[in-house]
Amino acid sequence: MADLADTVTVNTETADVVIIGGGPVGSALALALQPTGWRVVLLEARTAATIDARPLALSYGTRLILERLGVWPALSAKATSIRHIHVSQQGGFGRTALEAAEAGLPELGYVIDYAALARELARATAASAADCRLGARVTAWHGGDSAQVDYEIEGVPRTLTASLVVVADGGGVADADIVDYQQSAVTARIESKRTHNNTAYERFTPHGPLALLPDGTGWALVWTTSPQHAQLLCELDAQQFLAELRTEIGSRVGDFTAVSGRASYPLRLRRAPRTAPAHTVLIGNAAQTLHPVAGQGFNLGLRDAWELAGHAVNDATAPGSADWLKAYYARRDVDRGGGIGITHALVQLFSNDLPPLRIARGLGLTLLGCVPPLKNFLVRRMTFGSRG
Repeated sequence: MADLADTVTVNTETADVVIIGGGPVGSALALALQPTGWRVVLLEARTAATIDARPLALSYGTRLILERLGVWPALSAKATSIRHIHVSQQGGFGRTALEAAEAGLPELGYVIDYAALARELARATAASAADCRLGARVTAWHGGDSAQVDYEIEGVPRTLTASLVVVADGGGVADADIVDYQQSAVTARIESKRTHNNTAYERFTPHGPLALLPDGTGWALVWTTSPQHAQLLCELDAQQFLAELRTEIGSRVGDFTAVSGRASYPLRLRRAPRTAPAHTVLIGNAAQTLHPVAGQGFNLGLRDAWELAGHAVNDATAPGSADWLKAYYARRDVDRGGGIGITHALVQLFSNDLPPLRIARGLGLTLLGCVPPLKNFLVRRMTFGSRG
């Protein structure tokens, strides 16, 4: 019995905050919590850096957060600026142009590989005071008078109790509200004869939005279409694929010369309940997974982490208590609801070819281009969220 008691003692620990998930959002939260002086334990199931090379669109507001976390200098050389966005619809009139200078911003956003961002945030977190545990597979977590996380490292079961458990892992919770868009996104790297001039193109087609984003000397493609068409696009040879892309986007970016790194993934809106069990909170993809239209998903998730850390710094008295969590949710409700609502509405409005809606879309895009205050309000909301 003495041996068993010793084992339980060794494998049970306490912390102020346990973060489940060491991806970009979880790592950013660990960094942002450093001013509190709390004991932060971050659990990540992977033991090596991610190799996910999907393009990720960062807003200028996200850059400001990454600067405050001290990681932007290392990321800036890997990121490509977006200063102009051209928006149009296929098979109909109406277009608009969004300009960084017109909105009073140095850039509208940036494009970077997910893997590059994840590696730099993980490196910074490992060098911080946070206790980062790689290869930690979480088997259960729950709330109560205090929260508890059960996990394993190298097959050895362990338990952590904490005032607050933050779930930042995309696995999320089982009772999330899910909307299947019946679409898939095809991502790829594209080369063309014409330089991008830091311009992004958003083209709305009957099957979904298609985005060409400036990325290094070429482009990052995010092409939304039906699952069947997405599979076909990934199987086509390079020249056939580029010919189909030219048909969809037109001649505005010149002749395409090469494609690489094609992949596809299904698109769903996944939204967790507004609140989690006592002493627990969900952020990032655990709280909401969005359609890639308008590139809001990661930016919204990073603001979850930043606002949670800001709330912790301002009120470090009772982390995880009912009142403490209620105040955090109040900080996030408008931004989270707005980000989810706008993204979902854009998918519903622009993923069809009904003539009345095509006309309404054209009128909307034309009006947006003719009313600079309205256009700049939209840009700032997309850039800074509800605080824009």
